[in-house]
Amino acid sequence: MSIAAVARRNWALRLSVVLNVCVLLYVCAHFGSSGPWIEEPPTNWAAPEGYGGAVNDLANGTQKGASISSSSSSSSSSSSSWAVASIVVGSVKDVAPGTNNGGASHPLRIRLVTTTPPPNGAKVETLDKSQEHPRNQMIKNGTVSVVREPMSLKDAVPCNEKSTVPRRAQRGDYWVLYNYVPMSMAVKCWESVTYTTHADYTFLDNLEPLLERWQAPISIAMHAPGTDFPATLDAIRYSRNCGSPLVSQLVTFHVFFSSKHVPKVVPSPEKIASDTYNCSLGPPWINVSFAKMYKNEKKLLYPVNVGRNVARESAPTYFVFPSDIELYPSPNLPAKFLEMIRRRDQPALYKPNPKVFVLSIFEVDEKSQPPNNKTHLVQMLKTGTAIPFHKKLCSGCHNVPKSKEWQDTSETEDLHVFHVGKRTGSFVHWEPIFIGTNNDPLYDERLSWEGKSDKMTQGYALCVLDYDFLILDNAFLVHRPGIKIFKKDPHRDMLTAKTNALIKKIIMPELKVLYGTRKGCAV
Repeated sequence: MSIAAVARRNWALRLSVVLNVCVLLYVCAHFGSSGPWIEEPPTNWAAPEGYGGAVNDLANGTQKGASISSSSSSSSSSSSSWAVASIVVGSVKDVAPGTNNGGASHPLRIRLVTTTPPPNGAKVETLDKSQEHPRNQMIKNGTVSVVREPMSLKDAVPCNEKSTVPRRAQRGDYWVLYNYVPMSMAVKCWESVTYTTHADYTFLDNLEPLLERWQAPISIAMHAPGTDFPATLDAIRYSRNCGSPLVSQLVTFHVFFSSKHVPKVVPSPEKIASDTYNCSLGPPWINVSFAKMYKNEKKLLYPVNVGRNVARESAPTYFVFPSDIELYPSPNLPAKFLEMIRRRDQPALYKPNPKVFVLSIFEVDEKSQPPNNKTHLVQMLKTGTAIPFHKKLCSGCHNVPKSKEWQDTSETEDLHVFHVGKRTGSFVHWEPIFIGTNNDPLYDERLSWEGKSDKMTQGYALCVLDYDFLILDNAFLVHRPGIKIFKKDPHRDMLTAKTNALIKKIIMPELKVLYGTRKGCAV
């Protein structure tokens, strides 16, 4: 080989080394300049009872599996919150077969799905590595922001189905006939919202006007001690056979009574569901002598929170709306609410705090019908035919944050979060009624309706847990016509004093041990 040939080969080798070093430096510089950590706050629906743990991938609208095992039930998951983080590690060309995007580049992101440590030693194992689709990202000035697209309702609401099979069980001092008369319509846990409530049989005249507006499942717990039990069965039969077909389609009846006041006969659930009723007899709640009702003859207190918890825990859907049977919602609320959840376009949904969805409440005079929309409601408020709920009884109990601004804001077609409130400051005694889930704290079953303050202890727990109260803009509740006024009741005043002592001396110390304390939270 000539000297000239050797020289040419040496120069070629040197040039190759220089070029390789340049390429290596370029690649390192490109990786080093990639984007920062991007946090995507979660929807924060705590996993429901028995749920295996599906994590919503907020960037691409899919669900990723997560294995969760816990010895506790729904209460153990109430504090869990999913957080999703993404890190941009490079840029790759979209070379999927059949694409025609000019070789557009987009970030390749490794997604780390993390959680706050669940209680009771629950194990969480999940690691999701995926290549994000560019349609969910906007890159501007070297930063990445996530555009959350709507997803299917089934994917947006993580839940497992519940059994609707009738069963008997003891609950403290009470026997409960769960799903005693179940609704005939089948509903998936993600398909709707269940209105959960309580009553004795004299309140069942509210079912039809409630259903006309709700048009979705209702779970109702009926208090039926002693000889009030047969009358309760007749009221259920009448409602299912002689009234609106929506009752048998959408209402599930549970029945409960104290172990000291068990009825003489309890027919099988199948018999009650198949029984007919002579509709010519009229509704059993007409012309009732309240003094002769078993509950009143025996001077029993109404166990309001037992009923609330039985109805709520038995709801077939993930989202529940614990309310009182005399409170009628604005029409089409379940569909509008679930559409808001599916759209995922409300920033308040992605804050890490646990959350519930609050409805403002109003009363109308006895000559008026409940308004069907916010515009009509505001007109009635201006004329005085409607007032805020309990304005003449306990205005502070239902004084909703930003209530004046809420009334001044024009109605729109869809449902949105108007304001995020807290149960502190001037709202420390607020008793909101809200759409939530069965992961929210239950109601203390030692409290009665007669003793008042029956929802205050739950409100304290919600406050200490730092719940966000998401006030909805175009939804509301209206009490059945008739404005309540204050009436002096010495017997109830005595029961109220006993309840206040029970809360102060026994329940509050327990709550401080179980939930802790937070500045500004009180009963």
